[in-house]
Amino acid sequence: MSEVDQAVARASELLHRVSDERRMGARRRARVGEAGARLTRVALADGLIIAVAVAVGLFVPLGILGFTAVIGLLILATLFFTLMPAGPEPTPERLREVPLKALPGQTARFLDTQRPALPAPARTLLDGIGVRLDTLAPQLATLGEDDPAAVEVRKLVGEQLPEFLKGYARVPEPLRKVPRNGKTPDAELADGLKVIDEEIAEMTQKLAQGDLDSLATRGRFLEIKYRDDGAAS
Repeated sequence: MSEVDQAVARASELLHRVSDERRMGARRRARVGEAGARLTRVALADGLIIAVAVAVGLFVPLGILGFTAVIGLLILATLFFTLMPAGPEPTPERLREVPLKALPGQTARFLDTQRPALPAPARTLLDGIGVRLDTLAPQLATLGEDDPAAVEVRKLVGEQLPEFLKGYARVPEPLRKVPRNGKTPDAELADGLKVIDEEIAEMTQKLAQGDLDSLATRGRFLEIKYRDDGAAS
C-alpha cells in the first residue's frame, strides 16, 4: 500500500471515529434528557400522591390500610412514569412545533432515525450536519422565538432539512440510483445535504459574530432551489 493509500485510509478511519463519537454523544444526550423528563414526572406524581394523602389524613385517619394504599400508589406511579416514553419520536411535523432552544437536539434525533435508510455518502454528510447542530444549539439560547434570525434558523433546521429527507424517502428505492435530469436522486440528496451543511455553518458563523441582521435578510436559497425538485419530493 502506497503512502497516499495509507493516508487516505487513516483519514477515513478518523472520519468514521469522529462520526461514531458524535452519534454516541447525541444518543447519550438524548438518554440524559429522557431520564431527566422521567424523573421529573415521577417526582411530580409522587409529590401529588403524598400531598393528597397528607390532606386526607388531616380529616380522616389513614390507618394501616390507608398507609399501605399510599405506598402502593407511589410504587405504581413510579413504575408507570418510569416506563412511559419520555416523549414522541421527532417527525417533520413535530419539529415545526419544537421550542427553538430544543430544535437542534430534536432535529439531530430525527436525523439519527433517518440515517439507516440513506446511502453511505449521505450518512457521512448527515454526521457533519449533526456536528453543526451541536455547535448551533448553545447559540440559539440567546435568541427569542420571534427574532428574525431565529425564524431563519427554524426554517432551515426545523423545516427544510427534515422535509428534504422526507421527500427523498418517498422516492422508491429502485429509482434512487436512476438518473433523472442528469442526476440520480442519491446524487441530488448528497448535493442538497452539502448545501444545508454550508448554510448551517454560515448561520453559526453569523450568530457567533452577532450579525443577526445579515442572517435575517438572507434570501430563500434552499426554498427556491428545491421548491420543484422532483428528486427529493
